Amino acid sequence: MNTGAITIGWLELLLATFFIMAAGAVSIAMSLGLLHSLAIATLRTYLQLIALGFVLTWVFQTDTAWIVLGVFLLMMLMTAQISLKRVKHKPPNLYFSTLSAVFITGMTVTFSVTGLIVQVEPWYEPRYVLSIGGMVLGNAMNGIALALERLFDDLKKRAAEVNQALAFGGSPWEASLPSIRTALTAGLTPTINSMNAVGLVMIPGMMTGQLLAGADPVQAAKYQIVVMLMVSAATALGSMISVYLVYKRAFDSEWRFTLRM
Repeated sequence: MNTGAITIGWLELLLATFFIMAAGAVSIAMSLGLLHSLAIATLRTYLQLIALGFVLTWVFQTDTAWIVLGVFLLMMLMTAQISLKRVKHKPPNLYFSTLSAVFITGMTVTFSVTGLIVQVEPWYEPRYVLSIGGMVLGNAMNGIALALERLFDDLKKRAAEVNQALAFGGSPWEASLPSIRTALTAGLTPTINSMNAVGLVMIPGMMTGQLLAGADPVQAAKYQIVVMLMVSAATALGSMISVYLVYKRAFDSEWRFTLRM
């Protein structure tokens, strides 16, 4: 039995493009107007992942702590930017608050996993830090984007209730609390659904990758459990910190509600 990963060549990679071409055909047949978006997304997938492969090859070879941390910091900067791009009708100047949430979440969860659970040596081992950190940031990004989108949307819908709470002496926190709860629920729900379905409906990415690389299935399952719990922590922590840091942006210094429908 083959216990190693099967190499994919450039021709095989090109053949995989036919999958997205099938999606494009559906878009044309159903007049969805998604052909351009699919083409751009496919091109970016090729360019970004191939570039990432070359960058990681270089980082793995240099094996230097400051380079690993520099790449990780760049990933966090991009995470904050992309998170906010997905939030519509948001107040201005949220970037540094969002970046703070991303930074705290990324550093705390990533190095807790690599240092306490996986116990990598050295502590900055790029193969583990950047791989695990990428999963942490990706899921924190989704949680933050969902939570902030729902927060501001719900606050706008509750404008009359929020203003009434403020008029009766409530603080911005008290007026915002129902929307904060709604936002955090929205941020965590996809992760909870994934945890409920894992192993029954799907074999997740980390476990699939290890199986394709020839790892023992039980060991791969253990890694996947760690990843699922890690992802849940990243989503929860990122959502909570980001919502806590930005909810006051819906109010001015006089505690007046400033969001409008």
